[in-house]
Amino acid sequence: MRYGELRRRVGDVTPRVLTRQLRDLEQDGIVHRQAYAEVPPRVEYSLTEAGQGLRGFVTELNRWGREYIGDLLGQH
Repeated sequence: MRYGELRRRVGDVTPRVLTRQLRDLEQDGIVHRQAYAEVPPRVEYSLTEAGQGLRGFVTELNRWGREYIGDLLGQH
């Protein structure tokens, strides 16, 4: 996935914060960064095998967070 698409999907985040998070995830072996020698430069991000292993956990954590926020707002 390219940076712009990631930014749209993540939502309200500054470019600086997203870039820093992607670098941290790359260093931790969760995300793979592929840079292409093109003009203009193109960079794509993908999940590593370790990142794929986290998908179920992240999905469940997101579900829990939505439910928790709904409870706080009296929507459940």
